[in-house]
Amino acid sequence: QVQLVESGGGLVQPGGSLRLSCVASGGDFRRSDMAWYRQAPGKQRELVASISMTTRTQYKDSVKGRFIIARDDDRNTVTLQMDGLNSEDSAVYYCNLRSFFNTDYWGQGTQVTVSS
Repeated sequence: QVQLVESGGGLVQPGGSLRLSCVASGGDFRRSDMAWYRQAPGKQRELVASISMTTRTQYKDSVKGRFIIARDDDRNTVTLQMDGLNSEDSAVYYCNLRSFFNTDYWGQGTQVTVSS
């Protein structure tokens, strides 16, 4: 039974920064691939960044150079450092865990709003 709890969302001005965190409980975090997705109103949920159990990372093109995904296996935590935020980044951000048995688990989501 996996539970994912996100935090760190909020309202920021364009050009600002936020750091999202996701703490996982249950399951085997070390053998899981982790990712951040986001979904804006009326849009499909999209992959923002992922980090495998071997720490291989992938990023959506539009966030490359601005976002950094990292994991701490000792704390069962994955983070997303977001810099240079713009209005296109406004969305609900979801933490995703893909287990060793290829099952997806999702957090409740945290709102990120970029506005002046």
